Amino acid sequence: MESLSDVLKQWHTGKQMRGRAKELQDELLAHPLVVKLQHKYPELNEELIRLNLNRVYQYTKEHANCSDCPGLERCPNDFEGHYTMLSVQSDSDFPQLVDRKVPCKKFLAHQSERQIRSRVKSFYVDELALSRGYSAEEITFKDLERVKAVRQIMEYIEQTRHEGLQTRGLYLAGKFGTGKTFLMCYMLYELAKAGYSGVIVYVPEFVEDLKSMFSEPQKLKETIELMKSTDLLVFDDIGAENLNPWVRDHVMGTILNYRMNRKPTFYTSNHDLDMLEKHFSFTSKDGDEAHKGQRLMDRVRPFVDYVVVSGENKRGKS
Repeated sequence: MESLSDVLKQWHTGKQMRGRAKELQDELLAHPLVVKLQHKYPELNEELIRLNLNRVYQYTKEHANCSDCPGLERCPNDFEGHYTMLSVQSDSDFPQLVDRKVPCKKFLAHQSERQIRSRVKSFYVDELALSRGYSAEEITFKDLERVKAVRQIMEYIEQTRHEGLQTRGLYLAGKFGTGKTFLMCYMLYELAKAGYSGVIVYVPEFVEDLKSMFSEPQKLKETIELMKSTDLLVFDDIGAENLNPWVRDHVMGTILNYRMNRKPTFYTSNHDLDMLEKHFSFTSKDGDEAHKGQRLMDRVRPFVDYVVVSGENKRGKS
């Protein structure tokens, strides 16, 4: 943003510059913001204003920019998302004009949004699903067949907001493309506003990626610890992965064993709970191990409310 000195440089001769400077001084002294500032600080006399013309000019200029804000990304002020505020401080009976930068509402909203998003981490899940920001009304009425499921999720969000973190999660079951993942992302985002951290994991790709972590034990440990400790954990599309005994018993089992009775875990799946137990009971390496499938389901079934998500397949539709 141009300063007062930049404006004056446009007037080349000394006489022109002095005349223009006097005009600008008179304009600033009569400016409503300056008059209001003088009412607030009676010690702000004309002499003090003349000694700080550049600060006063910047103060009025930035407030004018804010009144006709072009958006945070195109902010014309010197410090993006901030404007100048003036105050008078008296030091040994000599008043001084002090300026400071104050964040605007758009900047504060942007910072708040970034902070909210930082509370939610995703593994292999499309970030777009976490950032769409649909309203509650749009989520409810986008597909009337899933209204009951949406209502259950809304009630869960409100219960957590009022009562604190729950120990039970939700198990969303339904056909392909009915919006189960999106509803979970919506829940994570809404509860992130209340200060809760969240992790959402697309299980099929996560299971495949775990194989590469054999050679990175520290990364594996940090990943498991994150999933154990986060407030809200979502296993997305569980039951679609190619399961092996190590993932089932030593990764999933470890995470769920820690979280049960402590923090809620959520699931989306095309399987109901009985079908998921059958899925857990069979691995390509060891074949059918019903007792191990049941043992893992004992860490799932008692700690979730079952939610059926009905509706049409929305994938590929706008």
